[in-house]
Amino acid sequence: MSVATEKTPAKGSGFGETVKIIIQALLLALVVRTLLFQPFNIPSGSMKSTLLIGDYLFVSKYAYGYSRYSLPFGPDLFDGRIWGEAPTRGDVAVFKLPADNSTDYIKRVIGLPGDQIQMIDGVLHINGTAVEREKVGKWVDDQGRTYTQYRETLPNGVDYITLDLGMQNLDNTQVYEVPDGHFFMMGDNRDNSQDSRVLSLVGYVPFENFVGRAEIVFFSVGDGASALAFWRWPWTVRWDRLFTTVE
Repeated sequence: MSVATEKTPAKGSGFGETVKIIIQALLLALVVRTLLFQPFNIPSGSMKSTLLIGDYLFVSKYAYGYSRYSLPFGPDLFDGRIWGEAPTRGDVAVFKLPADNSTDYIKRVIGLPGDQIQMIDGVLHINGTAVEREKVGKWVDDQGRTYTQYRETLPNGVDYITLDLGMQNLDNTQVYEVPDGHFFMMGDNRDNSQDSRVLSLVGYVPFENFVGRAEIVFFSVGDGASALAFWRWPWTVRWDRLFTTVE
């Protein structure tokens, strides 16, 4: 008569399975981060009031195709972009700062290759024509500073809100001629943005330097608050900004 015996799991098999699951999860996260979406947080006020300090957003990596900057640490494996699709005027995009190729900036695409861009008395001009600009009210930031809000409408119909503190250094500029394969980027907080108007710092951004297009704010905490302090979320989270699209 045979006796059925229960097999005893090999010692350590539970640990091995856990390690396997962790590795699979990390590989999946790497694929998602590299090919699909990457999270970013907003550390400065250059894109107010579209994006605020303390916003956390997803950036679509596939929107413009893939360059070496789509990969973690930006290894120099290939030049140009794979399945590249040029940014659209008005997109809010993350890119690597051309000066060092390691710092991430987020600005709005204003000028396309071949465009002439100029600021005259605070008014944006593209190819010699003033961009439509309508005053829509006032806006007060977390520090109590009051800005004038304008709705700016680009030639392709994309509109958004810009902030103006009054006449500042970058409200009157030279004519910028955007080179082939490059883009001209500007912050919506026009008087507090280091962008393509400052050639020595940002200047014209090569297509290769684009990381992705800002899509959605998935989390947001008040300026100066910690996102990790979950016990303070009822007071620090900007609930009205959660899961809002970036426009």
